[in-house]
Amino acid sequence: MSADAEKTLSAEYVRKVAALSRLALTDAQVEQYRGQLSGVLGYVQRLRELNLDGVEPLANVGGETNRLDDDVPGPTLSNEALMKIAPESMPPFVKVPKVFGDGGGA
Repeated sequence: MSADAEKTLSAEYVRKVAALSRLALTDAQVEQYRGQLSGVLGYVQRLRELNLDGVEPLANVGGETNRLDDDVPGPTLSNEALMKIAPESMPPFVKVPKVFGDGGGA
């Protein structure tokens, strides 16, 4: 994206991002967010243009490392207890809302 990113980010693109995010935006909000998103994308482009030759990747600013504990399962609910508290089930499964397509989210 060029330095003049606002010209390349269309209102339709903002509406598409809003729909994917399950947001309902007014026309005024589309224009507002169009400018804001264009600014963010322009800043990301500026970051991409930085010369980072010889710069070591940084995983943690404090110099500490994450603890890597063994992946050990903890206490769990019994299947019967889970079926009692689930809003909807098909034993031995719990039904969950559809989240893809027009599922309306979780």
